[in-house]
Amino acid sequence: MGKLYFCVLVFFTFSCHQKADLLKDEREIREMLQMERKAHFEKNVDLFVSEFADSMISVNKGIVRTLSIEQNKTRITPYFNSVEFIKWDDVQPPLIRFSEDGSLAYAVVQKQVILSYPDSLGKLYIDTSNYAWVSIYRKQKSGWKIESNISTNK
Repeated sequence: MGKLYFCVLVFFTFSCHQKADLLKDEREIREMLQMERKAHFEKNVDLFVSEFADSMISVNKGIVRTLSIEQNKTRITPYFNSVEFIKWDDVQPPLIRFSEDGSLAYAVVQKQVILSYPDSLGKLYIDTSNYAWVSIYRKQKSGWKIESNISTNK
């Protein structure tokens, strides 16, 4: 009976510990999502790409690309410099799920983005877009990093 009690106690201790870690990990990923918002409004490309894995796979507009952090910075900088963000907000709370071992996670995000930029004549243009994407995260020694992003807009 004592061995059974001990096994049950160990099982529940491990189960509770695992759930607590996943709750912490979920908070970390939600903080990363908020940091992405901050990076957009501050036009801080370095902050934005700090979440990316060394080579991140991007799926967008029917094209699959694997880009380094430097290539992503080169791609994102002109965009950040050409627009002013008015809104970059969740339409619904992101859905975050984890692999059984807790080493992988994904976030399903739906956002409305409103930005302004000058047209070819210098007249201010307001653009509203609705985006949905999935970011896939891998837990590394340095923390969670985005390994892949699959994005679409409405």
